Amino acid sequence: MTTLNIGLVLPDVLGTYGDDGNALVLRQRARMRGISAEIERITLDDAVPSNLDIYCLGGGEDTAQILATEHLTKHNGLQTAAAAGRPIFAVCAGLQVLGDSFRAAGRIVDGLGLLDATTVSLQKRAIGEVETTPTRAGFTSELTERLTGFENHMGATLLGPDAEPLGRVVRGEGNTDIWAASENSDDERQQFAEGAVQGSLIATYMHGPALARNPQLADLLLAKAMGMALKELAPLDIDVIDRLRAERLA
Repeated sequence: MTTLNIGLVLPDVLGTYGDDGNALVLRQRARMRGISAEIERITLDDAVPSNLDIYCLGGGEDTAQILATEHLTKHNGLQTAAAAGRPIFAVCAGLQVLGDSFRAAGRIVDGLGLLDATTVSLQKRAIGEVETTPTRAGFTSELTERLTGFENHMGATLLGPDAEPLGRVVRGEGNTDIWAASENSDDERQQFAEGAVQGSLIATYMHGPALARNPQLADLLLAKAMGMALKELAPLDIDVIDRLRAERLA
């Protein structure tokens, strides 16, 4: 690989909460290791290429979410990339778009079906700091460090049998509340779940940006994009990141 190509998917509609920063973090952490890396912005004016090394999707409001879903359904490059095992990282609205369906603008909208997940509505908004322990399921089996972020959503995401939680909630709300979980037959599995992992897809409700607040997760995505194990990636010692994480986890 001469250059790591990072796809920033629809930042014109899925860029409300600063999640564009996830692509910037990936590029910078690659470059700090001497790896050439570039970001390709994919907007509503563009078809979605299927041959990039890694893809990032962010958050957005209902109308933006519907526009993104329509565009990604029409241009199926992301689906082709997922089938080829290319890493995809999605946040909040991006998580919901990748699922089977979600509720937006008062109706149920069909998602891309890349995640075995459906999203309904919470009784009240989940907002605030969230902290989880990684489940270390499949694609994320190498994760050992706690995950932190800021959640701000009205979606209750219920995972089907093909998807696993990214983490288990220590603080905050995560995917569901008890009311939403009670509508699913697998209550215990749904409660305290945050995010989703399926195949090469990692999704979460954590803003922050998530990869700035969780450098091990960023490095896992980089390693997978380059066909490496996380332990094979040269470590980065950045004191300020360690201090900021300690503050968030305190």
